[in-house]
Amino acid sequence: MKYVDFDKTEAFKKLSALPKKGKDFNALLSAERVKTSKVAAGGGLTYSWAAKGVEKAELDALQALADEQDLIGKYKALLDGEIINTGEKRKVLHHLLRGQGGLAVTGKAVIADGKDLGKFYAQELERFSTFAELVQAGKIKGATGKNFSSVVQIGIGGSDLGPRALYLALENWAIKEGKSFLKARFISNVDPDDASQIASLAPLDETIFVLVSKSGTTQETLSNELFIKDKLQKAGLDPSKHIVAVTSETSPLARNPAYLDSFYIDDFIGGRYSATSGVGGVILSLAFGPAVFKELLAGAHEADTLALEPNVLKNAALLDALIGVWERNFLGYPYTAILPYSQALSRFPAHLQQLDMESNGKRVNRDGSPVHYSTGPVVFGEPGTNGQHSFFQLLHQGTDIVPLQFVGFNDSQRNDDVTVDGSVSQTKLKANLAAQIVAFAKGKTDSNGNKEFPGGRPSSLIYGKRLNPKALGALLAHFENKVMFQGFVWNINSFDQEGVQLGKILTKKVLSGNSGDAALDAYSEILGVK
Repeated sequence: MKYVDFDKTEAFKKLSALPKKGKDFNALLSAERVKTSKVAAGGGLTYSWAAKGVEKAELDALQALADEQDLIGKYKALLDGEIINTGEKRKVLHHLLRGQGGLAVTGKAVIADGKDLGKFYAQELERFSTFAELVQAGKIKGATGKNFSSVVQIGIGGSDLGPRALYLALENWAIKEGKSFLKARFISNVDPDDASQIASLAPLDETIFVLVSKSGTTQETLSNELFIKDKLQKAGLDPSKHIVAVTSETSPLARNPAYLDSFYIDDFIGGRYSATSGVGGVILSLAFGPAVFKELLAGAHEADTLALEPNVLKNAALLDALIGVWERNFLGYPYTAILPYSQALSRFPAHLQQLDMESNGKRVNRDGSPVHYSTGPVVFGEPGTNGQHSFFQLLHQGTDIVPLQFVGFNDSQRNDDVTVDGSVSQTKLKANLAAQIVAFAKGKTDSNGNKEFPGGRPSSLIYGKRLNPKALGALLAHFENKVMFQGFVWNINSFDQEGVQLGKILTKKVLSGNSGDAALDAYSEILGVK
């Protein structure tokens, strides 16, 4: 597989030669363009790029870029188990978690050290699915013999953000569909107020805790585990009857009698890509049932399959990625806003922050040499319509243009609504979404500059009928694949995260009392660490 820095490609030269001025959306954004500039994204979702500032010249050049950088070939190599995470010399196999029959999306088996990893992941899926069914049936009980009614995940980073976002996204759907089993909560921050609050809300004798740490050594997670064990013991409960572990087979948490059971992932599953493994699967299966989690996997698999299409106009994730490259590298837009018009996706932007910024926040290429072009953007977001009454002011009339990624659905999850002023709230939500897309794109002229909207603010829209497990899985996979394709374009390693390590090392030095750094000691002193 040939890896080349972006600015060394012929496509880079072609893209550089195109006009860099933003498009006039008053002329560009016609009804016909809105109807035709869309592509299936899997799970019943559609990706619309009508309000993006690209036309035939840009799209042709982006297709040439995809071909020259062999983005689909690199994706296939990843799926088939090549060493793509070159910094850590690891495969990248989160797609295999949602493969069918233990096979990669390409239909091949993935073997490492004589082990069929697809079959291993499928076996773990069935193991924690069976466990969840036994808990829900009351055949696995807590220390006092009570059935479990609550589940709490203890983890941080990818062990928290993705699973939490997915749980919240499906909570209302599950209640409406009668698929709500255990109430889920999450503990992530080493701030003791986080664990204390959750411990006070969860009925300890009816709660099962899911301890998630691939290495089994994550400081924040182990501190919170001891916090919860202390609470359980003080309540007269045996912690080993209330805690399960999700970890690697080589970690100190594996096959440990201190836990009710252990479920396994491996080093080929990166934290921020682990929501479709046991990291997200155990708590989602306990909360909603294994069938719901498997529907989510099916939606992700559908999106993964669509991402193999080489024609950029028929590949939603690839097209989204390439338009993002155009905006980042040639229009100079350093930010991206994720704006879901669905309260259920309230934590989805936070998950995408980690997914994108931890993956593509890199300044060196795959060989460790500095790149001479911009890579990952700053990602932020908030559900609409809350964001409209918050930071949309800057998005509409600020000095910087921020590309926008809207998400919306025709129907609400609970189907519980009221008519006010001639329309129900869901209709008002959708009307706001449509209005914002056009307002950002076309703007408004006014003799009073304070009331003028410059427009020219590009956006995409992912939409579907209703947010359900299959749609959610496809939405998750869409963004995972978008980030992957952009990393391939920029010739960076999207699958390590060295940028989070230095702070961890210095924290240990502070706690040891011998940091050897005067400034670090001074800050520690004023914060009362010493």
